[in-house]
Amino acid sequence: MGTTEHDTWMLAGREMTSRIILGTARYPSQETLLESLKASGTELVTVALRRVNVGSADGTDPTNLYTLLTERGYALLPNTAGCFTAADAILTARARPRGAGRVADQAGSAQELVRRGFQVLPYTNDDPVTARKLEDVGCSAVMPLGAPIGSGLGIRNPHNIQLIKERANVPVIVDAGVGTASDVAIAFELGCDGVLMNTAVARSRNPVQMARAMNAAARAGRDAFLAGRMPRKFYADASSPSEGMISPLETS
Repeated sequence: MGTTEHDTWMLAGREMTSRIILGTARYPSQETLLESLKASGTELVTVALRRVNVGSADGTDPTNLYTLLTERGYALLPNTAGCFTAADAILTARARPRGAGRVADQAGSAQELVRRGFQVLPYTNDDPVTARKLEDVGCSAVMPLGAPIGSGLGIRNPHNIQLIKERANVPVIVDAGVGTASDVAIAFELGCDGVLMNTAVARSRNPVQMARAMNAAARAGRDAFLAGRMPRKFYADASSPSEGMISPLETS
């Protein structure tokens, strides 16, 4: 079916090779953040509009986050984390000229942001009906949670994630809940287009090493999905069949 060597994907009109989107919060230091981003292989990073000062509009301050990230070639996905109503999300998104990413509210705020010209990537629960509604109002992707944000519990309902992916005509990105590399591999084995994570890397004992592991897991999970797993069976089926084997009587 293909390999990950030239396996690009499109998100809101942007073509990317890496399927990891990494957050920028809660790292022990700015140096660790930058090293982790590099180790993850990400091309797109997310910053919270209400919690991070992205610096002056012209980007001339060399210490601001916007300059640090863009000069290293990362695209930014601003998000409206901390907004709990449609009005808050719209006000926060409009206050920043660089666009809007995740919204805490559901179809109401998403629809209004789409109407105002934003490319909306809504963070939502793992309900297939909700995901379809968000796609129908014009969202550029749907981003179901794997588990509660920051919990590290992994993908608690893989069946729902798979249903969302099978029915979606836009990218499906698991957002929130992954805790380690195996969770990332599972998301891609289910066919998801991307995984957005933050705490799993930032709060690990060694963020740079964990980011490297997430990178490898993403490629492994995507390869496994493209390869096509064997069918599940509820009985034994030996890989070395007994037909054609030499019997003990034939050798006596």
